[in-house]
Amino acid sequence: MIELNDLFDYGLKIYQNSDYFKFSIDSLLLGEFVEIKKNANILDMCTGNCPVPLLLLTKEKLLHIDAVEVQEEVYNLAKKSIVYNKLDENINLINDDINKLVLNKKYDIITCNPPYFKVNSNKMQNKNDIKKIARHEVLIKLDDIARIASSNLKETGDFYLVHRPERMVDIINALNKYNLGIREICLVNTNDTHISKLVLFKASKNKKNDVKVYNINIKDLKSYKSIFDWR
Repeated sequence: MIELNDLFDYGLKIYQNSDYFKFSIDSLLLGEFVEIKKNANILDMCTGNCPVPLLLLTKEKLLHIDAVEVQEEVYNLAKKSIVYNKLDENINLINDDINKLVLNKKYDIITCNPPYFKVNSNKMQNKNDIKKIARHEVLIKLDDIARIASSNLKETGDFYLVHRPERMVDIINALNKYNLGIREICLVNTNDTHISKLVLFKASKNKKNDVKVYNINIKDLKSYKSIFDWR
């Protein structure tokens, strides 16, 4: 069932389908984690129904964002949201496989909220193909994400990724393999336990690893706006 929901407290609306998946805190945190460069060209891979590009445009109105989504059903929802919010001139939505897509420019910033789980992991796969592709590395793997980011970034451009902490070793290896120097890691707790549920990475093309590590708890957070202003 298609619904038109608030994009949390950002003053925008987003179309979602309860039979697929809905945007969650990982997309909101990723969008807030990005340090915007004025007039930046941005690529959002695995954009889903487009929450990250929508959020980024609340931070800087002059951005141009290419957003790529492979699943046509989810792409159609994203398109409806872009039109509804009158952001057609800012967001170029592409329905294609990022693994095969040839992009004819380089980007200042690339963002990605990818599928988290390996296909052969013990995590139960959804019977719903749309959810399965969104959550599991069926069509794209972590190594692909790092390779594509590196090849499409400008020199010293920045790559932002949200993922699960249990994949941290894989993430670090993939980023280093493709000359993406890790600059920041932020571990995110969502409750009172000491176990982080999400991790955010910032990496810069052709820079050395020089890592700042943060830890935040968002259990009682009323708004995600300006959550990273202290950086």
